[in-house]
Amino acid sequence: MTHDYTRHGTTTLFAALSTLDGAVIGDCMPQHRHQEFTRFLKRVDLETPSEMDLHLIVDTYATHKHPAVERWLRRHPRFHLHFTPTACSWLKLVERWFGNLTQPCLRRASFHNVKELTQAIDDYIRNHNQTPRVFVWSAPVERILKKAAKCKEALDALH
Repeated sequence: MTHDYTRHGTTTLFAALSTLDGAVIGDCMPQHRHQEFTRFLKRVDLETPSEMDLHLIVDTYATHKHPAVERWLRRHPRFHLHFTPTACSWLKLVERWFGNLTQPCLRRASFHNVKELTQAIDDYIRNHNQTPRVFVWSAPVERILKKAAKCKEALDALH
């Protein structure tokens, strides 16, 4: 950032990455509260085939565990939330997709307001979904599971 950098606002991007085809459902919202997360879950519910069970890998942010979210999930049993330990965000494929969004679309870009920022994100998602690609783990499963176990051990040692 330069000395004359001016922040023009922020947005929260909720995104769901399909491991079947690489398509993304994304929604920019002004805050990251349980109300916005529930609104996003409703959108995912509408935009995915109703006969599919949906497994969402999310972090342990309080929003994802809010009682209102838990009530909504009980009424929508096809949704299954799986929580990653805080330090293990690399387990979420959507984090890799966020990196792909950031490099060409957001880093070093200049937006005069939040509307311009969200428009750029929406455009990126729309273009991505025209030719989505599935992310494939290049590491062997055993190595990934070993790292996950080490991460869990480190977190357990802190408590």
